[in-house]
Amino acid sequence: MLKRTLGRTGLEVSPIAIGGAAFAYEHRTQGWNPFVEEGRHMVYATLNACLDRGINYIDTAPAYGNGYSETLVGEVMKTRRQDCVLASKVWYELDHQGVIDSVHQSLKRLQTDYIDVLQIHGRMYTSAEVEHILTGGPLDALLALREQGKVGHIGITAEEPWTVLPFLAHVSIDVYQIAYNFIYQAAARHFLIDAARANVGVVSMRTMTSGVLQREASYLAPQWSAQELNEVALKFALSDSRLHAGIVGMRWPQEVEQNAALAERWRPPIDFATMPRLTIEVYKSDDTQCSQP
Repeated sequence: MLKRTLGRTGLEVSPIAIGGAAFAYEHRTQGWNPFVEEGRHMVYATLNACLDRGINYIDTAPAYGNGYSETLVGEVMKTRRQDCVLASKVWYELDHQGVIDSVHQSLKRLQTDYIDVLQIHGRMYTSAEVEHILTGGPLDALLALREQGKVGHIGITAEEPWTVLPFLAHVSIDVYQIAYNFIYQAAARHFLIDAARANVGVVSMRTMTSGVLQREASYLAPQWSAQELNEVALKFALSDSRLHAGIVGMRWPQEVEQNAALAERWRPPIDFATMPRLTIEVYKSDDTQCSQP
């Protein structure tokens, strides 16, 4: 599987990442329960299948099941730490000491002495919250941990990409995890433009739309299969050169195989970073193409 360089971190990552949130929540209609022995062993099998197929970016967080996801990932890290780029998080509201304590607990659960990408974990940020992160302890704590070699690179996550724009001015923050997918493309109008200029790493959450596209299409266009919609969502993530990895919640090894095979065999016909996003831009693009011999 072709790797992408995660911005200025220099880390080489697969264009598909595996998300650890699914390892901390039961989904009974899908027959998924990671809290029983069979479910735990399926998580291990899925993580190993990812690493075997070249999907080397693993993203988790202490907030996923109160550390449960990190604990499961840690069981695989005991023998395969060198095979992956490991990312976790720390909650944005913590103070300096709270961040340090949280990271140490994550290191213990993950059974490793360093985390490649440690992200400030939030959804969207007010100006007061931006100030708290930058001057109230979280960033300083992560910088200290980076100095000690316990953290490789500092990142931040956000459901609303425009709220992390202020952080781009701070060169110590190298990786941005944002909501960006086939049905939520707002970041293409602002954040992704500035992020490319700053050469930061960009990772998408909600890559497969968290099932929203699939659920809504089942009512509006029931002739479209869930598999077709999943492929469209994944192809979208693979088609934007400004996006280095798209996080996908994979539960079973067969999901890993399907997604890895698509990433290996399919090449985007166009870079979506060049796609027009406003009506007048679409008209101009259409007219230009029609006028070409």
